[in-house]
Amino acid sequence: MLGALTIPRLLQKMREVEASDLHLKSGSPPVLRVAGELRRVDCPALEAEDVRQLLAPIIPDHLRPALESRGGIDFSHHETQEHRFRCSVFHAGHALHAAIRRVNPKIPSFEELHLPPIYERLMETTHEGLVVVCGVTGSGKSSTLAAMIDHINRTQACNIITVEDPVEYLFRPASSYVSQREIGIDIPDFASALRAAVRQDPDVIMIGEMRDRETMLAGIQAAETGHLVFATLHTADTMQSFARILEFFDTKDHGFIRSSLAAGLQGVLAQRLLPSVKPGAQRVPATEVLLNNSTVSEKIREGEDDDLPAVMAGSLHEGMHDFTTSLAQLVEKDWVDLKVAERFAPNAEALRSRVRGISVKADTLISRVKH
Repeated sequence: MLGALTIPRLLQKMREVEASDLHLKSGSPPVLRVAGELRRVDCPALEAEDVRQLLAPIIPDHLRPALESRGGIDFSHHETQEHRFRCSVFHAGHALHAAIRRVNPKIPSFEELHLPPIYERLMETTHEGLVVVCGVTGSGKSSTLAAMIDHINRTQACNIITVEDPVEYLFRPASSYVSQREIGIDIPDFASALRAAVRQDPDVIMIGEMRDRETMLAGIQAAETGHLVFATLHTADTMQSFARILEFFDTKDHGFIRSSLAAGLQGVLAQRLLPSVKPGAQRVPATEVLLNNSTVSEKIREGEDDDLPAVMAGSLHEGMHDFTTSLAQLVEKDWVDLKVAERFAPNAEALRSRVRGISVKADTLISRVKH
Protein backbone atom coordinates (compact mmCIF):
# COMPACT_ATOMS: atom_id res chain seq x y z
CA MET A 1 0.00 0.00 0.00
CA LEU A 2 2.87 2.42 0.66
CA GLY A 3 3.88 2.57 -3.01
CA ALA A 4 6.28 5.49 -3.51
CA LEU A 5 5.70 6.85 0.00
CA THR A 6 8.93 6.63 2.03
CA ILE A 7 10.27 8.41 5.08
CA PRO A 8 13.00 10.23 3.09
CA ARG A 9 10.34 11.58 0.71
CA LEU A 10 8.17 12.74 3.60
CA LEU A 11 11.15 14.47 5.22
CA GLN A 12 11.97 16.09 1.88
CA LYS A 13 8.36 17.29 1.67
CA MET A 14 8.76 18.87 5.11
CA ARG A 15 11.69 20.91 3.82
CA GLU A 16 9.87 21.91 0.63
CA VAL A 17 6.81 23.33 2.41
CA GLU A 18 8.79 24.51 5.48
CA ALA A 19 6.77 22.30 7.81
CA SER A 20 7.83 22.27 11.45
CA ASP A 21 6.41 18.81 12.24
CA LEU A 22 5.33 15.54 10.63
CA HIS A 23 2.78 13.27 12.32
CA LEU A 24 2.35 9.61 11.43
CA LYS A 25 -0.46 7.43 12.80
CA SER A 26 -2.60 4.56 11.59
CA GLY A 27 -6.01 5.49 10.22
CA SER A 28 -4.86 8.85 8.86
CA PRO A 29 -2.68 10.14 6.03
CA PRO A 30 0.60 11.75 7.12
CA VAL A 31 -0.03 15.21 8.56
CA LEU A 32 2.31 18.22 8.30
CA ARG A 33 2.26 21.29 10.55
CA VAL A 34 2.89 24.37 8.41
CA ALA A 35 2.91 27.84 10.01
CA GLY A 36 1.22 26.32 13.05
CA GLU A 37 -1.63 24.67 11.11
CA LEU A 38 -2.07 20.92 10.46
CA ARG A 39 -2.33 19.87 6.80
CA ARG A 40 -2.95 16.33 5.52
CA VAL A 41 -0.69 14.91 2.84
CA ASP A 42 -2.69 13.98 -0.27
CA CYS A 43 -2.52 10.19 -0.01
CA PRO A 44 -4.60 7.29 1.42
CA ALA A 45 -4.82 6.73 5.16
CA LEU A 46 -1.96 4.72 6.62
CA GLU A 47 -2.47 1.33 8.20
CA ALA A 48 -0.58 0.20 11.30
CA GLU A 49 1.88 -1.86 9.24
CA ASP A 50 2.47 1.11 6.90
CA VAL A 51 3.55 3.28 9.82
CA ARG A 52 5.85 0.55 11.11
CA GLN A 53 7.48 0.16 7.68
CA LEU A 54 7.91 3.91 7.29
CA LEU A 55 9.61 4.27 10.67
CA ALA A 56 11.75 1.12 10.57
CA PRO A 57 14.70 2.71 8.67
CA ILE A 58 15.15 5.58 11.13
CA ILE A 59 14.65 3.91 14.54
CA PRO A 60 18.13 3.33 16.04
CA ASP A 61 18.84 -0.34 16.73
CA HIS A 62 19.97 0.33 20.30
CA LEU A 63 16.61 1.98 21.13
CA ARG A 64 14.31 -0.76 19.76
CA PRO A 65 14.20 -2.66 23.08
CA ALA A 66 13.33 0.56 24.93
CA LEU A 67 10.52 1.26 22.46
CA GLU A 68 8.94 -2.06 23.34
CA SER A 69 9.61 -1.95 27.09
CA ARG A 70 8.86 1.74 27.76
CA GLY A 71 6.33 2.32 25.02
CA GLY A 72 8.11 5.33 23.52
CA ILE A 73 11.52 6.72 22.59
CA ASP A 74 13.04 10.05 21.54
CA PHE A 75 16.00 10.31 19.18
CA SER A 76 17.58 12.50 16.52
CA HIS A 77 17.78 11.57 12.86
CA HIS A 78 19.69 13.23 10.07
CA GLU A 79 19.57 12.69 6.34
CA THR A 80 22.73 14.80 6.09
CA GLN A 81 24.53 17.01 8.61
CA GLU A 82 22.42 19.88 7.29
CA HIS A 83 19.04 18.16 7.58
CA ARG A 84 18.29 17.03 11.11
CA PHE A 85 15.06 15.90 12.75
CA ARG A 86 13.92 15.29 16.33
CA CYS A 87 11.79 12.17 16.51
CA SER A 88 9.35 10.86 19.10
CA VAL A 89 8.05 7.36 18.33
CA PHE A 90 5.50 5.75 20.63
CA HIS A 91 2.87 3.05 20.95
CA ALA A 92 -0.79 4.14 20.88
CA GLY A 93 -3.83 1.98 20.25
CA HIS A 94 -1.75 -1.14 19.55
CA ALA A 95 0.15 0.67 16.77
CA LEU A 96 3.17 2.92 16.32
CA HIS A 97 2.72 6.68 16.08
CA ALA A 98 5.38 9.30 15.48
CA ALA A 99 5.91 13.05 15.82
CA ILE A 100 8.93 14.25 13.85
CA ARG A 101 10.19 17.82 14.17
CA ARG A 102 12.41 19.44 11.57
CA VAL A 103 15.42 21.19 13.07
CA ASN A 104 16.72 24.25 11.29
CA PRO A 105 20.28 23.38 10.17
CA LYS A 106 21.36 26.97 10.81
CA ILE A 107 21.46 28.09 14.41
CA PRO A 108 19.23 31.17 14.51
CA SER A 109 20.32 34.48 15.97
CA PHE A 110 18.36 36.50 18.51
CA GLU A 111 17.33 38.85 15.70
CA GLU A 112 16.12 36.01 13.48
CA LEU A 113 14.05 34.65 16.37
CA HIS A 114 12.63 38.16 16.98
CA LEU A 115 13.63 38.04 20.65
CA PRO A 116 13.89 41.26 22.68
CA PRO A 117 17.33 42.87 23.29
CA ILE A 118 17.46 41.69 26.91
CA TYR A 119 18.26 38.14 25.72
CA GLU A 120 21.54 39.20 24.12
CA ARG A 121 22.34 41.61 26.96
CA LEU A 122 21.87 38.82 29.48
CA MET A 123 24.38 36.63 27.59
CA GLU A 124 26.96 39.41 27.64
CA THR A 125 26.64 40.32 31.32
CA THR A 126 26.03 36.93 32.98
CA HIS A 127 28.94 34.58 33.68
CA GLU A 128 27.56 32.30 36.38
CA GLY A 129 24.23 31.20 37.81
CA LEU A 130 21.08 29.58 36.41
CA VAL A 131 19.11 30.77 33.37
CA VAL A 132 15.81 28.97 32.77
CA VAL A 133 14.00 29.06 29.41
CA CYS A 134 10.41 27.85 29.72
CA GLY A 135 7.40 27.31 27.52
CA VAL A 136 4.96 24.68 26.36
CA THR A 137 5.74 22.17 23.60
CA GLY A 138 6.43 23.93 20.32
CA SER A 139 7.14 27.33 21.86
CA GLY A 140 10.70 27.57 20.49
CA LYS A 141 12.64 26.81 23.69
CA SER A 142 15.27 24.72 21.91
CA SER A 143 15.91 27.39 19.29
CA THR A 144 16.24 30.09 21.93
CA LEU A 145 18.64 27.97 23.97
CA ALA A 146 20.69 27.26 20.84
CA ALA A 147 20.88 30.98 20.03
CA MET A 148 22.15 31.68 23.55
CA ILE A 149 24.83 29.00 23.45
CA ASP A 150 25.91 29.98 19.95
CA HIS A 151 26.21 33.64 20.97
CA ILE A 152 28.55 32.66 23.80
CA ASN A 153 30.40 30.28 21.48
CA ARG A 154 31.04 33.09 18.99
CA THR A 155 31.87 35.89 21.42
CA GLN A 156 33.57 34.33 24.47
CA ALA A 157 36.38 31.85 25.16
CA CYS A 158 34.58 29.22 27.24
CA ASN A 159 34.43 25.47 27.72
CA ILE A 160 30.80 24.59 26.93
CA ILE A 161 29.25 21.20 27.75
CA THR A 162 25.73 20.38 26.60
CA VAL A 163 23.57 17.48 27.78
CA GLU A 164 20.68 16.81 25.38
CA ASP A 165 18.00 14.23 24.65
CA PRO A 166 18.46 14.19 21.71
CA VAL A 167 21.13 16.51 20.29
CA GLU A 168 19.37 18.93 17.94
CA TYR A 169 21.57 21.78 16.81
CA LEU A 170 25.25 21.06 16.14
CA PHE A 171 27.56 23.73 17.55
CA ARG A 172 30.76 24.25 15.62
CA PRO A 173 33.51 25.54 17.96
CA ALA A 174 34.31 29.20 17.33
CA SER A 175 35.79 31.22 20.21
CA SER A 176 34.69 28.49 22.62
CA TYR A 177 35.28 24.76 22.95
CA VAL A 178 32.05 22.75 22.78
CA SER A 179 31.28 19.16 23.83
CA GLN A 180 27.76 17.84 23.13
CA ARG A 181 26.60 14.71 24.96
CA GLU A 182 23.46 12.80 24.02
CA ILE A 183 21.41 10.83 26.53
CA GLY A 184 21.28 7.14 25.63
CA ILE A 185 24.37 7.32 23.44
CA ASP A 186 27.10 9.16 25.34
CA ILE A 187 25.67 8.97 28.85
CA PRO A 188 22.70 7.10 30.41
CA ASP A 189 20.82 10.02 32.00
CA PHE A 190 20.88 13.73 32.77
CA ALA A 191 21.87 13.37 36.43
CA SER A 192 24.91 11.21 35.57
CA ALA A 193 25.92 13.63 32.82
CA LEU A 194 25.72 16.63 35.16
CA ARG A 195 27.70 14.92 37.91
CA ALA A 196 30.38 14.19 35.33
CA ALA A 197 30.19 17.65 33.75
CA VAL A 198 31.28 19.53 36.86
CA ARG A 199 34.51 17.48 36.81
CA GLN A 200 35.21 18.41 33.17
CA ASP A 201 36.23 22.04 33.80
CA PRO A 202 33.15 23.66 32.22
CA ASP A 203 32.40 27.37 32.14
CA VAL A 204 28.95 26.84 30.64
CA ILE A 205 26.60 23.86 31.01
CA MET A 206 23.46 23.47 28.93
CA ILE A 207 20.77 21.04 30.14
CA GLY A 208 18.25 20.11 27.46
CA GLU A 209 15.44 19.78 29.98
CA MET A 210 15.16 19.53 33.76
CA ARG A 211 12.79 16.58 34.19
CA ASP A 212 13.44 15.18 37.67
CA ARG A 213 14.71 15.98 41.15
CA GLU A 214 18.27 14.73 40.55
CA THR A 215 18.73 16.81 37.40
CA MET A 216 17.18 19.88 39.00
CA LEU A 217 19.38 19.63 42.10
CA ALA A 218 22.53 19.03 40.03
CA GLY A 219 21.75 22.06 37.87
CA ILE A 220 21.14 24.31 40.88
CA GLN A 221 24.32 23.12 42.58
CA ALA A 222 26.38 23.62 39.41
CA ALA A 223 25.07 27.19 39.20
CA GLU A 224 25.98 27.76 42.86
CA THR A 225 29.57 26.66 42.30
CA GLY A 226 30.42 29.29 39.70
CA HIS A 227 29.16 27.75 36.46
CA LEU A 228 26.74 29.36 34.01
CA VAL A 229 23.91 26.85 33.61
CA PHE A 230 21.18 26.98 30.98
CA ALA A 231 18.13 24.73 31.19
CA THR A 232 14.59 24.42 29.88
CA LEU A 233 11.39 23.71 31.77
CA HIS A 234 8.09 22.59 30.31
CA THR A 235 5.98 25.30 31.94
CA ALA A 236 3.81 28.06 30.50
CA ASP A 237 5.21 31.07 32.38
CA THR A 238 7.60 32.25 35.08
CA MET A 239 5.19 31.64 37.95
CA GLN A 240 4.61 28.05 36.91
CA SER A 241 8.38 27.57 36.70
CA PHE A 242 8.86 28.26 40.39
CA ALA A 243 6.00 25.93 41.26
CA ARG A 244 7.44 23.18 39.05
CA ILE A 245 10.93 23.49 40.54
CA LEU A 246 9.56 23.17 44.06
CA GLU A 247 7.39 20.20 43.08
CA PHE A 248 10.54 18.14 42.57
CA PHE A 249 11.44 18.44 46.26
CA ASP A 250 9.91 17.55 49.61
CA THR A 251 8.25 20.42 51.43
CA LYS A 252 10.94 20.29 54.13
CA ASP A 253 13.56 21.11 51.44
CA HIS A 254 11.75 24.12 49.98
CA GLY A 255 13.55 26.60 52.21
CA PHE A 256 16.95 25.34 51.03
CA ILE A 257 15.88 25.37 47.36
CA ARG A 258 14.44 28.88 47.66
CA SER A 259 17.66 30.09 49.25
CA SER A 260 19.70 28.52 46.45
CA LEU A 261 17.49 30.06 43.76
CA ALA A 262 17.54 33.46 45.46
CA ALA A 263 21.34 33.40 45.31
CA GLY A 264 21.99 31.65 42.00
CA LEU A 265 19.07 32.28 39.64
CA GLN A 266 19.88 34.83 36.94
CA GLY A 267 16.64 34.83 35.01
CA VAL A 268 13.52 33.00 33.89
CA LEU A 269 12.62 33.57 30.25
CA ALA A 270 9.19 32.33 29.12
CA GLN A 271 7.87 32.38 25.58
CA ARG A 272 4.91 31.49 23.37
CA LEU A 273 4.90 31.39 19.57
CA LEU A 274 2.11 33.28 17.78
CA PRO A 275 1.22 33.32 14.07
CA SER A 276 2.54 36.52 12.55
CA VAL A 277 0.85 38.82 10.04
CA LYS A 278 4.13 40.40 8.94
CA PRO A 279 5.51 39.13 5.60
CA GLY A 280 8.55 36.89 5.97
CA ALA A 281 7.77 35.77 9.52
CA GLN A 282 5.48 32.78 10.02
CA ARG A 283 5.55 32.94 13.81
CA VAL A 284 6.85 35.39 16.39
CA PRO A 285 7.43 34.94 20.14
CA ALA A 286 5.61 36.69 22.93
CA THR A 287 7.95 36.69 25.92
CA GLU A 288 7.96 37.10 29.67
CA VAL A 289 11.25 37.95 31.40
CA LEU A 290 12.06 37.83 35.11
CA LEU A 291 15.59 38.86 36.12
CA ASN A 292 17.07 38.42 39.55
CA ASN A 293 17.73 41.62 41.45
CA SER A 294 17.65 42.39 45.17
CA THR A 295 13.85 42.65 45.22
CA VAL A 296 13.29 39.44 43.24
CA SER A 297 15.85 37.60 45.37
CA GLU A 298 14.04 38.58 48.56
CA LYS A 299 10.64 37.58 47.15
CA ILE A 300 11.97 34.15 46.14
CA ARG A 301 13.67 33.55 49.49
CA GLU A 302 10.60 34.57 51.49
CA GLY A 303 8.16 32.60 49.32
CA GLU A 304 6.40 35.74 48.10
CA ASP A 305 6.09 34.50 44.51
CA ASP A 306 2.69 36.15 44.03
CA ASP A 307 4.46 39.54 44.08
CA LEU A 308 6.73 38.69 41.14
CA PRO A 309 4.27 39.66 38.34
CA ALA A 310 4.07 43.17 39.79
CA VAL A 311 7.88 43.32 39.99
CA MET A 312 8.15 42.33 36.30
CA ALA A 313 5.53 44.87 35.23
CA GLY A 314 7.27 47.64 37.17
CA SER A 315 10.84 46.92 36.01
CA LEU A 316 10.69 47.53 32.26
CA HIS A 317 13.83 49.67 32.44
CA GLU A 318 15.79 46.59 33.52
CA GLY A 319 14.48 44.49 30.63
CA MET A 320 11.82 42.67 32.65
CA HIS A 321 8.31 42.45 31.28
CA ASP A 322 5.21 40.27 31.41
CA PHE A 323 3.32 38.56 28.60
CA THR A 324 0.71 41.33 28.42
CA THR A 325 3.40 43.95 27.76
CA SER A 326 5.05 41.77 25.13
CA LEU A 327 1.76 41.02 23.37
CA ALA A 328 0.78 44.69 23.36
CA GLN A 329 4.12 45.59 21.74
CA LEU A 330 3.66 42.90 19.07
CA VAL A 331 0.24 44.31 18.23
CA GLU A 332 1.56 47.89 18.24
CA LYS A 333 4.37 46.96 15.83
CA ASP A 334 1.94 45.09 13.54
CA TRP A 335 3.58 41.71 14.09
CA VAL A 336 0.43 40.07 15.45
CA ASP A 337 -3.30 40.63 14.98
CA LEU A 338 -5.09 41.78 18.14
CA LYS A 339 -7.61 38.93 18.02
CA VAL A 340 -4.76 36.40 17.88
CA ALA A 341 -2.94 38.15 20.73
CA GLU A 342 -6.09 38.00 22.85
CA ARG A 343 -6.22 34.21 22.47
CA PHE A 344 -2.72 33.92 23.92
CA ALA A 345 -3.06 36.63 26.57
CA PRO A 346 -3.21 35.73 30.29
CA ASN A 347 -5.97 38.34 30.53
CA ALA A 348 -7.60 39.46 27.28
CA GLU A 349 -9.27 42.53 28.84
CA ALA A 350 -5.96 43.72 30.32
CA LEU A 351 -4.36 43.34 26.89
CA ARG A 352 -7.15 45.34 25.21
CA SER A 353 -6.74 48.10 27.80
CA ARG A 354 -2.98 48.16 27.25
CA VAL A 355 -3.38 48.32 23.46
CA ARG A 356 -5.98 51.10 23.76
CA GLY A 357 -3.52 52.99 25.94
CA ILE A 358 -0.83 52.63 23.30
CA SER A 359 -3.26 53.77 20.59
CA VAL A 360 -4.31 56.84 22.58
CA LYS A 361 -0.67 57.82 23.16
CA ALA A 362 0.12 57.37 19.46
CA ASP A 363 -2.91 59.43 18.37
CA THR A 364 -1.96 62.20 20.82
CA LEU A 365 1.60 62.30 19.50
CA ILE A 366 0.42 62.46 15.87
CA SER A 367 -2.01 65.25 16.76
CA ARG A 368 0.80 67.26 18.39
CA VAL A 369 3.03 66.84 15.35
CA LYS A 370 0.26 68.01 12.99
CA HIS A 371 -0.31 71.14 15.05
